Amino acid sequence: MGDYILYQPLTKTDRITVFIYRASIALSGILLASLAVFAAVYPVVSAGKASLYFDIFLVLFYLATGLGVFFIHLYIGSFKRNLKGLYILALAGLAVILIKGEGNGLAYLTGTPAAALLLLPVSGCAGFIAAKEAFCFRLVEGYLLMMIMPLFLMAFSTGALGKTGVIFGIVLIAALYVFFASRKVFMPLHCDIGDKSAYR
Repeated sequence: MGDYILYQPLTKTDRITVFIYRASIALSGILLASLAVFAAVYPVVSAGKASLYFDIFLVLFYLATGLGVFFIHLYIGSFKRNLKGLYILALAGLAVILIKGEGNGLAYLTGTPAAALLLLPVSGCAGFIAAKEAFCFRLVEGYLLMMIMPLFLMAFSTGALGKTGVIFGIVLIAALYVFFASRKVFMPLHCDIGDKSAYR
């Protein structure tokens, strides 16, 4: 369980790693907010611009999530190793989306809704980060994100969501993540480091 106690002075490396980790969360929030806006205006955007935007969004979101995965501070080393393994699986999913979509991931995902399941690993990584912060600092929205993101993708993959449902789901996830990020990134830096003697 995290707390606000300063156990030891922070080193330069501590500060850099926390900054990168917090930046990854902030960037993810910005990207999801932009996706929510995109989902709302998608019908009036040209197909070419829409596909380009979505592919850029995907790559940047995977990058932001990856930074969070590799710079997260966890007391239990096996958790971090498993999280890295899940992220590698996520990258494989991204490669399939981009290759199968022939440079148009949006068309592939909308044309083959079941392909949204390929996004489950990256949502698992983002959800783990949010849930870890929820556990450590009582950021309850982190637990909600951990549950809602995969449920949204599974519902989308079955075609159960109409256009309105998809937009609502994306906006809800974005709003929760922005709220989560705004509460996390301004915490004192030492909160992410905790007690180094407990790392294993």
